[in-house]
Parts: sequence; structure tokens; C-alpha cells
Amino acid sequence: MDSQARFGMTIDYTGMMQSKQNPNGFLKAELQNLQVVLDKAQTTLLNRRDAGEIDFSKLLVTMKNLLPEIIEYANTVSTKIENFVVLGIGGSALGPLAVHQALNHYYYNELPPEKRGYRPRLYVMDNIDPVRFSELLRLVDPRETLFNVVSKSGNTSETMAQFLIVRDTLRRICGDSRYAEHIVVTTDREKGNLLPIALTEGYKRFVIPAGIGGRFSELTPVGLLPAAICGIDVQQLLEGALDMDERIRETQGVFSNPAQLRAALALLSWQKGKNISVFMPYADGLKTMADWYAQLWAESLGKRYDRQGREVHVGQTPVKALGVTDQHSQVQLYAEGPDDKVITFVAVEKFNETQQIPIDLKLPDDIQFLGGKTLAELLWAEQKATEYALTLAGRQHNKILLPSLDPYSVGQLLLLLEWETAYMGELLNINAFDQPGVEEGKNGTYALMGRKGYETKKHEIEEYGKIKYVLNSETMKKV
Repeated sequence: MDSQARFGMTIDYTGMMQSKQNPNGFLKAELQNLQVVLDKAQTTLLNRRDAGEIDFSKLLVTMKNLLPEIIEYANTVSTKIENFVVLGIGGSALGPLAVHQALNHYYYNELPPEKRGYRPRLYVMDNIDPVRFSELLRLVDPRETLFNVVSKSGNTSETMAQFLIVRDTLRRICGDSRYAEHIVVTTDREKGNLLPIALTEGYKRFVIPAGIGGRFSELTPVGLLPAAICGIDVQQLLEGALDMDERIRETQGVFSNPAQLRAALALLSWQKGKNISVFMPYADGLKTMADWYAQLWAESLGKRYDRQGREVHVGQTPVKALGVTDQHSQVQLYAEGPDDKVITFVAVEKFNETQQIPIDLKLPDDIQFLGGKTLAELLWAEQKATEYALTLAGRQHNKILLPSLDPYSVGQLLLLLEWETAYMGELLNINAFDQPGVEEGKNGTYALMGRKGYETKKHEIEEYGKIKYVLNSETMKKV
């Protein structure tokens, strides 16, 4: 079946367009006027893809060919372990978490083994809080655990620190002859600090393709391995991504190409002062998808310089929200606060589960009306009502409607958001695939932790730290 027929999702941008209720919305002509620059962006992006620069798209076919190895390994080790622990940060953690939460039981780790298909529990250690990390090492039996170290460069201080602690723990508990069986690394094929350690000590390895940045890496072994380990149908996940990729590459026209449409709407909203992009799914399974989207949008598009080296300071700030939870914490601001936001709802047409609300005619009418309905109906009504309230307030919003939360639909969603981000980078004339603003913090960390070659940077930081404005018990005594 071709990608046109399998485009299962719906993109509803009514809330972005001019209407009686929303006179400040966009006209179709405004979107049509962007077609020339969108076509130019598409040509540029496809040329860069063919040249191997936009690997998140081009490598999908390669990943499909790699799936049998990933699935075979996952099926083999899953019968031997009780826990699978991902050691990674940024895209190495957010992508696997997003897909796992979307497609597996919400309380997956609490299920008995038979309810998990005898698959291991999943833990993703995406930070270096010493309490949390210590508690995990006390919780899991290292002899029953496989640790997945994910770092392309092997320079990621957080991940490598975790790895060194885990490696030492495994050596003590499992012995020098067996500890390597409990480590699998996902890293670069040819270079980096993790690779020679893995080769010397005999760890199982999977490769992060050379041209892939962390936030675009979910559909590589970074995300496919944890998904397969935990029983997710990675073939369907990749199939959805491939179909979305084909549709975006082969379709022209802002009203037909989903990535062009969403990028055009994002650009127009940004040009009209919408500096905040809210991602608000109405399904708890997509809660962590909002975290993944926040990194994708922020790290790709928040840039100081354009391609000509001019200072531009562009980028929308991504904000994550969850319906209906955040109707009671954030929507008041969205409806009546500064008109600087555009909201993307993500809704699910058919849930895998539902709950009937009991009928009790003895209850007051203000409660009784809920009887006979389902929680899915209530959730849907809440989302529609929020849309309408924002429309009346003249606030921009749009919706991505998924037919269900299944691997195919999630694969489509991932690729759509990645391509939208790539298009937006072209429209803003910036490089969406680097992250120079992150490097200064990394270098500062190296310096403060004593890495060789960073002595000058350490001195700079120490000099900066001599002048402080702080409020603490000592300064309070001097007042």
C-alpha cells in the first residue's frame, strides 16, 4: 500500500485560520505566498538528503535492513535478564522514553513478567542525580540486568560517569570474566572514546550512524534497541516512519505536504510574535513525547547566527503540557495571558482501553449527566472545549489527530515532527542540525572536572566566580 493511502493522521489547522470567531487568523493566501520559499526549502533539503547530510531520512532504509539483527538480539537477551537500563542523556534518553510510554502499558515496570511478555523492565537514566542513580543500583540486581551505554562520541560526561560506575559495580559482582555480558554499547562505528573500550573489553555493539544527531536518533539503534527489548513492534514503527518520509519527499504543495504545512504555520505564527510553541497531547501515553519534541524544537531552531554568520537570535520556546491535566494549570494563561503562543494539540481517535462511567440516578443532576459516558468521551469533550475556548479568545491552535496509539502512527508522528523541524530551519535560514550553544557548557564541565587541555577554561570560570551576589545566612548577618 502506498504512502498516500496510509497517511492515517489528520492535521486540523482550523484554529490557525481566519474566521468569524478568530478574525486574527491567517488567510489561505498567506500560506500560498510561502510556496516559493517552501519549494526552495524542499529542493535544498532533498539535495542535502541525497548527499547524506540529512541522515534521519536517508538512513531509514538502512535501519530497516538492520532490524533483523536488532530483533534477534533483543529476543535472545530478553529471556536472560530482568532489567534493561539505558545510560544516556538528551535524545539518547528522551526518544526511547517517548516511544516506550506511547506504546507499552503505562505501568509496564509494575506488571508481572508474564503480563510483559517476559520482557525486562526498562529504566532510562537520563540524569546524574546521585540519589536517583544510587537508588537504581540498589533496586536492580546487576547480575540480572543489561546496561545499554548510549554515546556517539564517548565524550558525554554524564553518560560516561554512569558507565564507569556501572562497569566497576559489574566487575565486583559478576567478576572480570562475566561483566562484559551485561553491557551493550550504542556508539560511533569508527571513532570516539567508547568504541576502543567496547572493542577491548568485548561488549556487544550497535552503531549510531555518522550523520545523526541525538535528537534525530530515535529511529536508529538508539531507540530501536530499547523498543525491541521491551516488545514493541519496531518493524511497524519504522514502516510508519518510512511512509511518512516518502509522502513528505514526494508531495509538493503547502496544502498537501504535511511538513510544509506545519512549517509554514509555524513560520507565520513566529513572524506574528508567537515566540512560544506549546505541545499538548491529550493522551498520557504521549506525555514524554512532549519532552522529546521540546528538545527537537529548541536545540534545532534556537540559534544565534544564520547561515551567513549574522546575529539573528531566532527560535520559538517549546513548552510541554498535558491535556486535561494542564487545563487546570496552564490554559488560563494561554487564553487570557500574553498572545505569544501557538498550541499544538495531539489527540487520539481511538484508545486501546476505555472506562464506562456508571449511571446513578440518585446523584445530583450536576454529576448524573456523566453517567453512561466513557472516559474517552470525556477526554475528547475536554479537548474540543479547550479548542473552542482558545478560538473565542483569538488564540492560535492546531491539532494532530492520530487514529490510535500504535507503532505505525507513532513512527509517522516522529518523522513528521523531524521533517517539520528541518523545513523550519530552512525557512529561518539557520542550521537545524548543530547545537553550538550547548558546547560552552560541556567545555566548562570538562574544565571544572579536571580534563586535560581545559586548564585555561577552568581559570576563566574560577575568575568569573570570584564576584558573587548571593543571599544566604552569612550575607543576612551583615545586613
